[in-house]
Order: sequence, then C-alpha cells, then structure tokens
Amino acid sequence: MDVFVDGASSGSPGLSGAGVVIKSDQIYEQHALPIGILTNHEAEFIACKIGLELALTHNPDFVRLYTDSKIVIDSVEKRYAKNPLFKPHLDAILQLSELIPLFYINYRNVSQNKKADELARQAIQSEK
Repeated sequence: MDVFVDGASSGSPGLSGAGVVIKSDQIYEQHALPIGILTNHEAEFIACKIGLELALTHNPDFVRLYTDSKIVIDSVEKRYAKNPLFKPHLDAILQLSELIPLFYINYRNVSQNKKADELARQAIQSEK
C-alpha cells in the first residue's frame, strides 16, 4: 500500500490541513482534513499520523509512506525529535508504524506529491 501525505498551514501558526492519498491494488482514497491552528511542521507530522491511521483501517501487510517533509522523515528514521512540540506526534507515528509488518517512509518532492498537497490546501480552504 502506498500512502502519500502532506501537511500545510496558512501562516505559521495558521489554519492547517492534512492531505492523504491511499493507493493499493483495490483501494484508492483521498482525504482532505482540517486540523486546526498549527505550524507547518506540526501539520506535516499530523498528516503523517493521520495517513498511518487511515492506512491501518485496511490491515495492510506493508506501507510505503511518502512525504515531502524531510524533518518528519529524519525524525522517524532517527526515532527522535529535537523540538518538544513534535515529540508527541512522533511517538504516535512510531507506535502506529510498529503495527505494520513492513513500513517504509520515503521522500517525495512537492511536484511528485501534488495530490496530497492539493488536498491539504483544500482542507485549509474548507476552514475559512
């Protein structure tokens, strides 16, 4: 299963949204979710967490999660977040990822992650 996530904020902090696209052989889902007033980095962590929560509803054997947030990828790979604001989100991501037999997190630049980005921005617009 491939999961594409993006978090976006209108201001930092500002209205924020998460975009999630889930793809597998029999699944194609898109989610645009308002997530409140956050910084952009917080929105990225929360989008990752939401993406994993949504993926887990399908009981996947493996998940390849794609994000354009290097800070999220580095934090997940190192299992450490320097900023205490990110720690609870990272802890939740790590717990969720442990429920998936094979979990990979990968970088996708914004141009390769367009649909998740569009969905995150739609979520922000829905809050205005």
